[in-house]
Amino acid sequence: MNQFSMPLPELEEIELLLEELIDQEAHDLVVFNDDVNTFEHVIQVLMKVCKHSHEQAEQCTLIIHYKGKCSVKKGSREELKPMCEAILEAGIQAAIV
Repeated sequence: MNQFSMPLPELEEIELLLEELIDQEAHDLVVFNDDVNTFEHVIQVLMKVCKHSHEQAEQCTLIIHYKGKCSVKKGSREELKPMCEAILEAGIQAAIV
């Protein structure tokens, strides 16, 4: 080993660092269309859970209706998980991707 060489990290350390980086990457909270929930219910849930303005929630709801899904929030998995759970508890289908 010369003066510029550094010891290589263990494989387990590399895997842990990669998992940490992946979790910190931006993910999308996606809400899916259904035939059960009203526009107003979805709008109210997005305003409450995602802190959207009424206009933003309304636009997302229209996209959900016409396109079948919409990314309503970006963030780390850790940040999005409680939001996703709250949306699911409100009876709206959602997932983190």
